[in-house]
Amino acid sequence: MSKSIKFYVVWQGKKPGIYTSWQECQEQIHGVKTALYKSFESKTEAEKAYAGKPEDFIQKKTVNKSSPVNKTLKSKNAILWDSISVDAACSGNPGLMEYQGVDTKTKEKIFHQGPFLMGTNNIGEFLAIVHALALFKQKGLNNRPIYSDSVTAMGWVKKKKANTKLEQNAKTAKLYELIQRAENWLQHNSYSNPIIKWETEDWGEIPADFGRK
Repeated sequence: MSKSIKFYVVWQGKKPGIYTSWQECQEQIHGVKTALYKSFESKTEAEKAYAGKPEDFIQKKTVNKSSPVNKTLKSKNAILWDSISVDAACSGNPGLMEYQGVDTKTKEKIFHQGPFLMGTNNIGEFLAIVHALALFKQKGLNNRPIYSDSVTAMGWVKKKKANTKLEQNAKTAKLYELIQRAENWLQHNSYSNPIIKWETEDWGEIPADFGRK
């Protein structure tokens, strides 16, 4: 493999993802004032960075409170308000679980599923993200962002597989049916909606939060 190949991670842009040329990266960040991106020498480094938080990789050694990058990350002006935020709630983990999606700006409920007799927060977050993706595709809203505060669920969506160890039994049968449907949807559908990590520490609780902490 050529040593000159670089991998470009776009956390925030027209279509977040990992690109193998600067031209492709530019296409995703051009005109996006809140674009967050960085190049990496290997695919492994890029994948690790994409699954993490951009502030852990962008100007890690020099960023400070007065840095424009830091201000962009921490300011609520960086939030793309025309979006859906999703969250799950679980009484015990595993336990009684439900999930929902709301309008990020108004907090108006867009969808809600559950409660399910036995589930986990990560499963709920995974199903909520896929639910939002399918809804946006149905409505033709192909670039509308989705916010989630679950890095694990976002990783499952990227891999198109819910890597859960939840026991399969009578209590979880319905939930596993939904998981299978979600995985099938991801495997047979493409999407361009950005799936963005909600920065709870900087922005407060995600708008879809059930308020049970």
